[in-house]
Amino acid sequence: MKGLFQTDDSWSNFILRVMMGLIMFPHGAQKLLGWYGGFGFSGTMGFFTEKMGLPWIIAFLVIMGESIGALMLIGGVLTRFVAASLAVIMVGAIWLVHLPTGFFMNWFGKQSGEGYEFHLLVITICAALVLCGGGKWSADRVIAKKLAR
Repeated sequence: MKGLFQTDDSWSNFILRVMMGLIMFPHGAQKLLGWYGGFGFSGTMGFFTEKMGLPWIIAFLVIMGESIGALMLIGGVLTRFVAASLAVIMVGAIWLVHLPTGFFMNWFGKQSGEGYEFHLLVITICAALVLCGGGKWSADRVIAKKLAR
């Protein structure tokens, strides 16, 4: 249990954690709240389950992971778990949606969709967070100190 929360006092993990949370939250807010042009919870659930054929529990976990999980990352709460969850979500996104388009994002609108380079960056940053924890000013660090007593 202690290993889940243990982290050092590094600025680099703090920066990775907070930026990943800030980057992922708008994607989650689209899915959960309908912000930023998104479809909201029911629209996203419908899309994932009816159009993509995902089980409802997977659709629900993706929505929660990208929204609530992003906020947890910002606060450094269960950093390793949330980062691993986001990495799994990104692997699923690559596999189910972006792999046929190729590596590059659709910068000039000439591809049939978006490539998976963004997703690989998210997976890589999340891997670093899984390995090292949330760093400076994370709730995990406070919890780890209390568990060590």
